[in-house]
Amino acid sequence: MTLLVACLSVLLLVPAGILTAALARQRLAGMEWRNARRQADITAADVRTGRSQGLIVPQVSGADLVQVVSSDHRVLASSAAARTLPPLTSKWPTPQEPRQDVQTCSTPQVGCVRLAAVLAWAARGSPAVFAGSRVPGLVSTSMFDAFFAIQVTGLIALATWTTWRVTGRTLRPVEAIRAQLALINADDRSSLVPEPPGDDEIARLARTINTTMGRLDRARRSLEGMLSRQRQFASDASHELWTPIAGLRTQLEEAQLHPDESDMSVVLAGALGDVDRLESIASDLLLLARLGAHPPEALVRIDLAELVRGELLRLSPASRAAQAPRIQPCLHPGVFVYAVPDHIRRALGNLLDNARRHAKRDIWVHVRSTANSAELTVDDDGEGIAATDRETVFLRFTRLDTARSRDHGGTGLGLAIAREIAQAHHGSMSVDEGIAGGARFVLRIPLAQPGWEPRETAEAPPETA
Repeated sequence: MTLLVACLSVLLLVPAGILTAALARQRLAGMEWRNARRQADITAADVRTGRSQGLIVPQVSGADLVQVVSSDHRVLASSAAARTLPPLTSKWPTPQEPRQDVQTCSTPQVGCVRLAAVLAWAARGSPAVFAGSRVPGLVSTSMFDAFFAIQVTGLIALATWTTWRVTGRTLRPVEAIRAQLALINADDRSSLVPEPPGDDEIARLARTINTTMGRLDRARRSLEGMLSRQRQFASDASHELWTPIAGLRTQLEEAQLHPDESDMSVVLAGALGDVDRLESIASDLLLLARLGAHPPEALVRIDLAELVRGELLRLSPASRAAQAPRIQPCLHPGVFVYAVPDHIRRALGNLLDNARRHAKRDIWVHVRSTANSAELTVDDDGEGIAATDRETVFLRFTRLDTARSRDHGGTGLGLAIAREIAQAHHGSMSVDEGIAGGARFVLRIPLAQPGWEPRETAEAPPETA
């Protein structure tokens, strides 16, 4: 590309140089003719006033050959350069054409000359004035052409070199961008093209390419995450649904083989229990898939303490059942967040279900605000969770030894769903040792900042300093 631009500059500059040389020569010749005419007019005026006798002193630079010639072709007066010369030309102006430009080579002593011929006055028999200069010889013209050619060649070479350097420097970032793009493949799109400094077209092109590559990389990661979630969903479904399906099939086949020995009410109750379990697992898996694939919808500004208070009132009949742990709330009002109320209720319900399975007597539910986030805490006075298992409990279908039974341990998806809900709200879910030695689950989501409204469901609220 740089070579092409340099060649184009040479192709444009060479004709321009030749044209400039021709115009320069024409301008010089025109100036010589003008000088000759001015000197002829001055001398003709002197002749009319009688001042031009003997030696003529040229008044115009460059017009050194001046003669006043009578009508019978005798030299009446002349300049020093033409003193010993015969009439410079035989051409003669006429009353009809009193001014003429003459270029002649008829005088061997001076060679070729350019002359302006003017009649002193318009009457017949008037003397003529001839003024001009020698035409530059071949050597002088050749020297001028050679000098001008050297100048033009030097200027063309300088312009070509400058064009080469400037174009090369301009296109060097483009070559770097091209080379970096050539290294990007389907497996690694994380590389960015170099961004030159400034705000010209190439710098903006590089920034646009990097922005586009960033969007493509995010789309690729999103697609990979979606495919991973689909594979996880298929794996979870096939793994966890197999047991209730197998149990349901065993009960039905046994009732079919031994109808007289089977109590249909017991068989149907067992079958309905397995169906309920299948329904719960399918519902939880679908919720997990939706939370992972799409951001939460219908974010509204809610008071987290009021939402938790209403949910606890709704669940209070179950908490008053025999041998049910007591729920002791401590809810600080005015903890506002942007959230999907149903999702927060689901997360709270899952945490309470987990606490009921492990608590001995009491469950504590706290809502409070910190500098940047709202905290929903659920404590129990059970056996607690070992430090090595505090991340494992959030994996899908995880049941610790104390909850190994499927009847006692639920679907194994409750805590995974609670963490997915927290992360979908740009928050977190963690577990630690509780105030009574049991497990403390803490759900944190950002506080609703004054004047901020969620424009998109995936938008995170601003952080406060």
